[in-house]
Amino acid sequence: MEHVTSVDGTAIAYERLGSGEPVILVPGALCDRNALKPLALALAGEFDLITYDRRGRGDSGDNAPYGVEREVEDIAALLAAIGGQAAIYGHSSGAGLAAVAASSGLPFTKVVLHEPPYGPDDVDSSEDGAQVLELLREGRNQEAVEHFLLMAGMTQAEAVELAAGPGVAELAPTLAYDFAVMDYGAPGGRLPVELLAKITQPALVLAGTASPPFMIDAGYRVVKQLRAAALIELADQNHVVPPEFLAPVLRSFLQGSVSRR
Repeated sequence: MEHVTSVDGTAIAYERLGSGEPVILVPGALCDRNALKPLALALAGEFDLITYDRRGRGDSGDNAPYGVEREVEDIAALLAAIGGQAAIYGHSSGAGLAAVAASSGLPFTKVVLHEPPYGPDDVDSSEDGAQVLELLREGRNQEAVEHFLLMAGMTQAEAVELAAGPGVAELAPTLAYDFAVMDYGAPGGRLPVELLAKITQPALVLAGTASPPFMIDAGYRVVKQLRAAALIELADQNHVVPPEFLAPVLRSFLQGSVSRR
């Protein structure tokens, strides 16, 4: 494990696996760098994979006040540490963060957005988000996680089980960061059309056919806003895809080119 120092002095922990073209992997809500490590291991034969702890998670530090721009600065610091250029893959709200970073003009070679959870334009998710944030303010972290997972389309039983998992409640306060990321550029978690239009790199959007319908729909709406992008449906896969299924898809895109469809 190594650390890089972000603009505001926050230490960001990261690991590198493999060799080849650098690829930064951005985890989603309630995840640290270990969540994407199996995927990194599956791709390490061809690429230099960078997994990292987003601020406030794992071995990374944190500084107040939080701002989405600070997370973009964290990624910029990683880029500088690994040579100044890389592809980027983001999962879930990590895909939302990857989109913000790519729209900022950072020197990414390619961009992969895996089920960024943008909601329908006619639905405002801010009320549900406010309930999660209120539970966090009251210190009811496990309940906050349960409510968040229900928002994401899980069943009650699934949400309760996952929220009770080891270390999950400790990561709960960073849900506020994920809400801020998904609201960045458009209120209420709606599609940030102007932000997405600024992404000029070759891009791939991924959606599992077994995922909640709103996530599949979001994928199709996202790809329409990108200048050079394709969408691939991952057959019979839900929001979390096994690395043995996902790695070949990413390998093909990262080693080749993409045409819009």
